[in-house]
Amino acid sequence: MKVLFIGDIVGKTGRSAIKALLPSVVNKYKIDLVIANGENAAGGFGITDKITDELFACGVHVITTGNHVWDKKEFIPQISKIDRVLRPLNYPPGVPGYGSLLYSASNGKKVGVINLSGRVFMSNVDCPFRTAKEEVNKMREHTNLIVIDFHAEATSEKIAFGYFMDGKVSAVVGTHTHVQTADEKILPGGTAYLTDVGMTGPAVSVIGIDVDQIIHRFLTNMPMRFETARGEGIFSAIVIELDDETGKAQAVQRLQLSYP
Repeated sequence: MKVLFIGDIVGKTGRSAIKALLPSVVNKYKIDLVIANGENAAGGFGITDKITDELFACGVHVITTGNHVWDKKEFIPQISKIDRVLRPLNYPPGVPGYGSLLYSASNGKKVGVINLSGRVFMSNVDCPFRTAKEEVNKMREHTNLIVIDFHAEATSEKIAFGYFMDGKVSAVVGTHTHVQTADEKILPGGTAYLTDVGMTGPAVSVIGIDVDQIIHRFLTNMPMRFETARGEGIFSAIVIELDDETGKAQAVQRLQLSYP
């Protein structure tokens, strides 16, 4: 089977890129499951139930998130009602929402999707390594096809986590930095790995935000309300081909497409 994982969707430009490009990408690569990180889809900060409906209508099957999932306060009471929107599993007990799910892909196979947050330069959440190990053991009773979105800042933490999960899951895809890395590979145990899939959003920007605003912040260190950049966009993703029975990765291919 083939899984498409789309990097952090940022604002209206990112959503427009999804709407314009996703159908052709799915058709070209014969995709069975589409996963997208959507935590920045609402104006660059957070997500809403209206936007989740918009992304589902475009062909996204599962939406993962990260530390910005709570930015739109009106979405907090909604997140537990939408089981295809995940927040990091390693938040403390009692936090609303779901951190993992089993999804039936278009080819009829069940795929486990897990969302986790790193801890280096991030919030003080539960250990992603131990949380992942426990959840993967549960999921493997139902499927060998498991994809993890590891939403983390530090490259070292992401790489270590990839090797920790090698042979236990089908893929570990990093998100959060909005900068696509060029280290896609299949690890020795058969797990597909990419440190960061990158961003789907404004091409001329500083990780999605207006360039002049960011430069002004660096020059003055004065606080200001950031806005997402406008103009041309990029669509960043990775295509992962998996063996249906073993769950091991057979091929990986990075994508970065221009829009329009």
